[in-house]
Formats: sequence, C-alpha cells, structure tokens
Amino acid sequence: MKKQKVSDAVIHRLPRYYRYLDELHNKGVVRISSNSLGQKMDITASQIRQDLNNFGGFGQQGYGYNVPFLHEEIGRILGLNEVHNIIVIGVGHLGQAIANYVKFERLGFRIIGLFDVNPELKGQLVRDLPIQMMEDLPDFLKEHQVDIAALTLPKANAESTAVKLVSLGVTAIWNFAHTDLQVPRG
Repeated sequence: MKKQKVSDAVIHRLPRYYRYLDELHNKGVVRISSNSLGQKMDITASQIRQDLNNFGGFGQQGYGYNVPFLHEEIGRILGLNEVHNIIVIGVGHLGQAIANYVKFERLGFRIIGLFDVNPELKGQLVRDLPIQMMEDLPDFLKEHQVDIAALTLPKANAESTAVKLVSLGVTAIWNFAHTDLQVPRG
C-alpha cells in the first residue's frame, strides 16, 4: 500500500485533537461524534473526518469516535507512547520551569540533563538533576541518548548553540528563544 503524504495543516491540528480528547477522556467521556468534537474545537465535522482518515478509520457512522481509543491512537501518531530524552540548554527561570513541569514525564518526555554557561549554577539541583556547564555537553552527548534539546536561552546565543547541537548529532530542537533558527536540513 502506497503511503500518502499528510499535509502540514493536518499535522498541526493533531496536538489540538489530542488535547481535546485528553480533556474528554479525563471527564470519562467514552464516545463523541465528529459534530460534537467539531463544535468543541471550532472546526467542521467534515474536516475532522478528513483529517483522521489520513491515519485510518477511527470512527463508525452513527456511533462516532471511541474517545479513549482515539486519544491513544493520536498519542501514538504523535510519538507520545515513547520515551524521549530531553536536555535543557539555559537553566534560568524558563529552563527551570520546564525541568520542574512533571506532566512532561507523563507524556513521555524525560529530562535527563540541564546545561548553562553561568558558573554560579554549576552543580545546583533542579528536580535532582545537577546543572552542568556547556563545556560538558559533548561528553554528555557521547554517553547519553538525547532525542531533543530544549533551548531556553537568550536569542543572541540561540543560533550558535543550535549549530553546536547539530554538529554534535542532536536532530531535534525545541526552541523557546525568540528567534528563528537557521540549521542544516534534517
């Protein structure tokens, strides 16, 4: 069977579906129609059916969607059923807030390293993880599987840090710096 390309618009809507289905699932809702889900999300029922048909048949005509099943399937499509190791670069207020946000772990995002350039932060613990210096990063990456680097540093340093991460083999960057990053494709 030939795989079809899923549009960027559909991909961008998947986290919204997941979030709304998560709320419904937590409220104990077992099934929902595309009309009802569309009203909650402010999109058409037809759009929902078209989007979800990109990934297989999840609903039944006259029944709607099984909320727990669809929630789990969209989570699987988004990769939320896997564990992704994350490092945080920049451990100021935002970096510490991200490191302390426990819901990330429930979604499969495990923070395994914290890095900063401020020597006063070296060794301080955030959720039992010691803050390490940026010069320790290459050795850390050799010893640990890192799936995502979260950049929570000033925009003036973001580009050079991203380029360094890519050169060290990091292929996913979650950018919180207020700048667009220019890194090699892939």
